[in-house]
Amino acid sequence: MAAMQEPVIKALPAQVCYEQPLHERIRTFLRLEFLFNQARDALEGESAWDNRAAIERLIEILALLGRGDLRTEVIKELERHGAMLNRLVSNPGVDEGRLIALLGEIDARIGALHGAGSLTQPLREHEFLNTIRHRSTIPGGTCDFDLPAYHFWLNSPEARRRADLENWLGTLEPLRRALRLILNLIRNSAAPTGEVAGGGMFLRTLDTPGQCHLVRVMVDEGAPWYPEISGSKHRFTIRFLEHPDLNGRPAQTRDDVPFRLTCCVF
Repeated sequence: MAAMQEPVIKALPAQVCYEQPLHERIRTFLRLEFLFNQARDALEGESAWDNRAAIERLIEILALLGRGDLRTEVIKELERHGAMLNRLVSNPGVDEGRLIALLGEIDARIGALHGAGSLTQPLREHEFLNTIRHRSTIPGGTCDFDLPAYHFWLNSPEARRRADLENWLGTLEPLRRALRLILNLIRNSAAPTGEVAGGGMFLRTLDTPGQCHLVRVMVDEGAPWYPEISGSKHRFTIRFLEHPDLNGRPAQTRDDVPFRLTCCVF
């Protein structure tokens, strides 16, 4: 008798995710997440260039936070998510323990933001950081000869530099954690569906205006195209472009493109 062969299980290809916010508030949250991730990554390095990168991202975060009362916006968003989740507590089929834990985390994040006082004021009034911030608007303005105090700090012991950076970024940690929770809730609010963009074009009209906060498109890694997403609260469009020569302009593919789509509605 021939030996039974084991079934061949094909591994799914790795995918690249492209996101497009459909609300200005979510756009700001994603930009802050992007900057926080870069700053935390740079903090792991030990060189002066890593430290420069961390401070540059910190300055960009402060600039973004200066455009409005972001802390209040984040608290309102957390309260909105909490209210929506509270309505699910008595629903059958809901993992009550997990839901209660999530509601507890939301309350903890709101409490941390309320208890943090002014998140940015200590950093905005920091003379050393202000000096760097004012010079950073000039191309090459933070050179050694422009900011000798900065050059001195960059050549101080690595332990001191790391402690300073952790202290400065730690001031904003309640906000970073709250944003991470909000964006995780939004990204996991719907399951992805398999779709096909005929001739590289996909259009979806939203039945309820404003119901979709974030569009996520997953494309196989190594695919010869990438999505260009545009949209509003009423509809969104995805065009798949090919860009084989970076010296030329991208063009919409004529192929039918399979992809996975998540319309995050939370």
